[in-house]
Amino acid sequence: IGIVFTAMFSIGVMGISAISKNEGVHLDLKDFLFGNVLGVANEDLYLTAAIVVYVLLSVWAFYRYLFVTTFQPVVAETMGISVRTIHYYLMLLLSFAVVAALQTVGVILVVAMLITPAATALLLSDRLPTVLLLAGGLGLASAVFGLVAAIQLETTPGPAMAVTATAFYLAAVLLAPRKGLIFRTIRQRRLRNRIRREDALKQIFRLQQQGEVSEPALLQNLGYGRRILQQQLQFMRQQGWLERERLALTSTGRDEAYRLVRAHRLWETYLVNQIGLSAEQIHDDAERYEHLLSDEILDEVEAELGFPTLDPHGSPIPAKRGAPPLPLQRLEPGEQARIAARQMNEQITAQLWELQLLPHSALVVLAKTEHSMEIESKGKKLELPFRLAARINVERI
Repeated sequence: IGIVFTAMFSIGVMGISAISKNEGVHLDLKDFLFGNVLGVANEDLYLTAAIVVYVLLSVWAFYRYLFVTTFQPVVAETMGISVRTIHYYLMLLLSFAVVAALQTVGVILVVAMLITPAATALLLSDRLPTVLLLAGGLGLASAVFGLVAAIQLETTPGPAMAVTATAFYLAAVLLAPRKGLIFRTIRQRRLRNRIRREDALKQIFRLQQQGEVSEPALLQNLGYGRRILQQQLQFMRQQGWLERERLALTSTGRDEAYRLVRAHRLWETYLVNQIGLSAEQIHDDAERYEHLLSDEILDEVEAELGFPTLDPHGSPIPAKRGAPPLPLQRLEPGEQARIAARQMNEQITAQLWELQLLPHSALVVLAKTEHSMEIESKGKKLELPFRLAARINVERI
């Protein structure tokens, strides 16, 4: 763009200067550079309308081809779509748009009107249909508000439109819900506070297992100031994680601490078993990711690892906290449950695998007799001996 645009622009300026020397010919270089929306002739309006209709129809008719060739060119080639042909057709549409905008904003500012609304839309959404609609709407709004501002300020309309489009972009940079600087800063601050809070919770849990918990020991292990620690402790008390009178975890706080320890040790196990790192390389990485892994991801990691019970350092991996497991035998017809990840012994686990009752598989009890139970899981009905059902751990749904 830098080479072709500047070269062609220079040639155009030289051509206008040469033509303007002829007698009876008047071409205003200022209108060419900055546009003159108030001087647009009817012929230019008809041309612009025709180009708008043609571009919209082209996008509607060839949307799938434009989408796949732009974002997945290799996939497009395997589908038999000519990526080069679609690319040059897109360049043709772009050329039409430039020609339509020259009379309005001029050759220099047409670049701003092409790029700025699209860049603004990308800050507001990640979905292409939404981006297309937003870009068109922002371009229209920039033209209308820019023209009104130019009339009020008695200035050139073309630059006023470009400045309006830039103002929309700057507003999106600051205020976009997902990508804006303000909301991103707020999210980063919340994440930092959550990490500090969870680190403090985990340290209290470890110190409580070793003996008495004290504030100096927490400050030494955590490495931040007393004021920040007091803020985190106050929040934990509000959440019901910490007792009011002393530094001791409540049952809710212990469950949250178990979740963090489980995430840390599962991720360490994943890094060693799946990535191939050594036990000495994994601690810092696990310290970061334990705060970011959701329960759903942890369940997938645990299943992929085969439900390990020890991490690479030999420490036990806590079981997932939640509804306590109970024997399948205790369920009544109509009740639903899922197979618990941990069973009484490996023999029960092996029998469940043979029956295709994998950990976390959902089931419903259909019938119950003195000697057996009939259950249904994944559309398959099974009849289990009462003795086996008494030894299978499940969790109510």
